[in-house]
Amino acid sequence: MKGKAKKKAPEIILRNGKPSAVILDIEDYREMLERLEDLEDLEMLKEMRKRPLKFKKLEDFLKEYHPSV
Repeated sequence: MKGKAKKKAPEIILRNGKPSAVILDIEDYREMLERLEDLEDLEMLKEMRKRPLKFKKLEDFLKEYHPSV
């Protein structure tokens, strides 16, 4: 059984004495991207819930539905 590798702290790159970039562990980076995507999805859902719901009868939907397969 393999032990979990110790996470590395982010490394901050300075340019002219000011932070300009960060080097992250790839897993930390992927986790950040996943969380950002989740936040974007939640924001989109919040906006969608502000709009009124529109329903179609199943028969009407099936008349318009033409699968390309």
